[in-house]
Amino acid sequence: MTPTAPPTLTSTGIACFFAMGTRVELHRFGPGDEDALMLAQRAIEAVDDALTIHRPSAATALNEALLAGREVAVDDPVLFDALIEIDAAQGLTLGLFDPTADAQRATGWRDVRIDAVARRVAVTRPVALDFGGFGKGFALDRAAAALRAAGVSSALLSAGESSIVVVGEHPLGGGWPFAIPDPLRPERELVEVELNDEAMSISSTVGAGTLAPDRAAMIRPGDASVVSAARCAVVIDRSGSHAEMLSTALIVAADDEVARLTGGARRFLFDLAPVESARMCV
Repeated sequence: MTPTAPPTLTSTGIACFFAMGTRVELHRFGPGDEDALMLAQRAIEAVDDALTIHRPSAATALNEALLAGREVAVDDPVLFDALIEIDAAQGLTLGLFDPTADAQRATGWRDVRIDAVARRVAVTRPVALDFGGFGKGFALDRAAAALRAAGVSSALLSAGESSIVVVGEHPLGGGWPFAIPDPLRPERELVEVELNDEAMSISSTVGAGTLAPDRAAMIRPGDASVVSAARCAVVIDRSGSHAEMLSTALIVAADDEVARLTGGARRFLFDLAPVESARMCV
């Protein structure tokens, strides 16, 4: 998935690297500090270092303490900001984005207690956190903030092509156009959208992106059931982390919850089964 800009358009600078288990691309257009892309990359790598659960990190240390039922101080500022943002978004997602959701344990975010003043976290029962479905959007938000602070007014940031943040307008003016393909039939488009200083997240239970070896199953909070229905959610929001959490919430939502989560905003859920008659649920 790429913006449909004319082939003559060239960026002022490009950074490509691997972080958060995927390829990240940062494209800067127009004026700005020479170090802008480096600062944006560092912001993303700081999130990866703090939130990863695939190597020793602040998140793995937190999980070790929470699984033992211990209260713990969170010294890492990136991890603490992530916890506060997730907690604040529980109402937005109807509690359907839950980084504690685990098919093996009957736990939930309700079991997590955050003391924002003391910067401490406690639990009422053992839990472990997985920041998938949040981390990429959160990282791109922080990278976009770094670019804006460096004077960049037009940029495209992508993490695995399923998480997108654009800074400002398209360099040729107006919105950034995107065509979202059906993950089962890439020659067919699900929806066309334009972003303007916005973020987009795409979540799906099917397609090539779901085959990664470390890809966790989608779990519905509450009953801890694995979501197996063929679905694809597309969410546009001012916040990349909100877009990520909402697209995950839509995938696991029941029909009545889908209606409440969309509410006229640019949030789409597609039913992809059977493939021959994919339809938009809302």
